[in-house]
Amino acid sequence: MNPRALAILVLARVRATDAYLNVVLDTMLSESPPKDPRDAGLATELTYGATRRQLALDYAISRFADRKLDAMEDRVLAALRIGAYQIFHTRVPARAAVAETVQALKEVGLARAAGFTNAILRKLADLPAPPLPSQTDVAHYLSVRESHPQWLVERWLRQFGRERAEAMLVADNQSPPVVIRANTAKVTRDALLQQLQELGVEAKAATLSPVGIILPPVGRVEDVYGYSEGLWQVQDEAAQLVGVYGAIPESARVLDACAAPGGKSCHLAQEHDVVAVDVHAHKLRKIDAEARRLGLSSRLKAYAHDAAEPFPGEWGEFHAMLVDAPCSGLGTLRRHPELRYRRKEEDIARLATLQRRILENCQESVQPGGLLVYAVCTMDPQEGQDQVEMFLRSHPEWTAEPPVLPGLKLPLTQAYLRTLPGPEGFDGFFAARLRKLY
Repeated sequence: MNPRALAILVLARVRATDAYLNVVLDTMLSESPPKDPRDAGLATELTYGATRRQLALDYAISRFADRKLDAMEDRVLAALRIGAYQIFHTRVPARAAVAETVQALKEVGLARAAGFTNAILRKLADLPAPPLPSQTDVAHYLSVRESHPQWLVERWLRQFGRERAEAMLVADNQSPPVVIRANTAKVTRDALLQQLQELGVEAKAATLSPVGIILPPVGRVEDVYGYSEGLWQVQDEAAQLVGVYGAIPESARVLDACAAPGGKSCHLAQEHDVVAVDVHAHKLRKIDAEARRLGLSSRLKAYAHDAAEPFPGEWGEFHAMLVDAPCSGLGTLRRHPELRYRRKEEDIARLATLQRRILENCQESVQPGGLLVYAVCTMDPQEGQDQVEMFLRSHPEWTAEPPVLPGLKLPLTQAYLRTLPGPEGFDGFFAARLRKLY
């Protein structure tokens, strides 16, 4: 299928079903695999790019459309966004972007909308730059320019100040690198890095993670050396740092209370016996499959269970627990750009309530002297530092205890791990390492 036609169908399905962009794209690429791998790359660039820049594209389109965008047919709006994205954010010549997008719309069965789409895209192509609102209202201006909902821009401006908030917004619109974590049960990071480089892969060591490797654009990661041998697993560097920061003693028996999709469970299982728990039973299949691929099945056992409810008594107490709690996901917007348009500000308070329930339940199953690592893939204090400090105030038997890791410089704020989106290249994460005193 024409990659632009494929991109139109992907965006239309995401809009119609509220599905995840990566899931729809991967499914449709599997159902209609392009003959040329470059076409898959173009479809990926168009779908992710148009989603990341959606508010700015819609702001431009609405200047020339004679109807509300919400009332447009899914495929028509998708075509307009894809065409506008090419005009403003790619090297595709404007005339070619218009013509190819209109042709793609015909290919997906909407020839009747070709004239309407062509007229709007041609007007956009005549603009010297994408239109933007006045800078007088900073939050509105940044919301449109960087395509984040205004409530989120206002929240980040309050929490982080303009310079850092703007850097976070810009970073969310960049394509993330492919980062892998060496499976140290089989190979050291340095040995794996050397093997990849000897095979001509332009890999480099991660900035902070002692087990991380950054790959160049690689297409299918499954085709990279070491995947089928189970030598590594894809995991963002910030997520790797959670496991490093936890510094759980080697002999510890560990419970991962909210385990899906399983990256942190497998990281732990490289050195520990792990019970991996998730409320979504169907997600456990992927965890089991990854454990088999990495050769960790003997150390990792997965069970369906709601971490907000008491654990089975026969499981006993654990030396250490990871609570990678359900959260707003605001630290991963570059990877899941559609999430920014679905998340509401009131979701944060709702999720914070759930996090408290999970934390309260999980701490009961940690033995005295044991560790609990609480983590969320967001930078919002209500879900991170505020959450933990509220817990510590009500539980004098617990204390924050950052790890001692000679030679490593982790991004710590007070006792806590925190990474922010920005020029450093990380996803946004927060983690707290807590010790049960008695």
